[in-house]
Amino acid sequence: MPCIALLSDFGLVDATASIAKGILMQHTPDLPITDISHEVQPYNTGQAAYLLASAYKNFPAGTCHVLLFNIFSETTHNLILSEYKGWYFLSSDNGLLPLALGLEPEAWLCLELKATDTFNDWLHEAGRIIRLLQTQRPEEIGLQPYHLKETSNNYMPVLDANYLKCEVIHVDNYENVVINFTRPQLASLGKGRPFRLQFTETEEITNISTNYNDVRPGYKLCRFNSNDYLEICINRGKAASLLGLRLGGKHNDIKIFFE
Repeated sequence: MPCIALLSDFGLVDATASIAKGILMQHTPDLPITDISHEVQPYNTGQAAYLLASAYKNFPAGTCHVLLFNIFSETTHNLILSEYKGWYFLSSDNGLLPLALGLEPEAWLCLELKATDTFNDWLHEAGRIIRLLQTQRPEEIGLQPYHLKETSNNYMPVLDANYLKCEVIHVDNYENVVINFTRPQLASLGKGRPFRLQFTETEEITNISTNYNDVRPGYKLCRFNSNDYLEICINRGKAASLLGLRLGGKHNDIKIFFE
């Protein structure tokens, strides 16, 4: 059964996430509402894209993903409906969606906010669009086609001399550190060459493990997670704290060498 899935940087300290759910429920009381996460680091598009890319494809077709991230970050505030392989996305045109999907999906303009419009107005329009999508296709609603702006490549690994410079894009509840390097990138760039991961200037890992238990408790490793992103871990330990790696940190200094 399709549902509404929310992703935001609101956190859970105040009532903002609950307000969003309450407004959407006024328009679609029969649709269940669930959460992807409300713990995105504010303004961290790379983390938001990673969480969305990891989650959206596991929902039933027809699910409406409401992306409450950086809604008012652009000069022109708007509400955009996008569709990709049967999933719907309601968002601002802030670069998140093309980054998460790796391409520009089909999109339509739902609303251009006036100076007097508020976050609640954005949500009420999103709820109205979701209600209409239960019985109509996007092109039947009478929306204007829209081209999402091109996303920045700032969240991709950067080739510098003889190494790739990577960034932390997520730290999970176990403090495993996810970086912006994927299994397909290893295949295309590594071409079977020896691998060396270097970070915080002094730490190194020279092979990729399959499971945490490939090393003894307390020892560091790197592995590809279920979303095919490389993560730096400590077996039965907290890698982020113990290794000094931070989401959005300026001193992670993560490099990948192919010898």
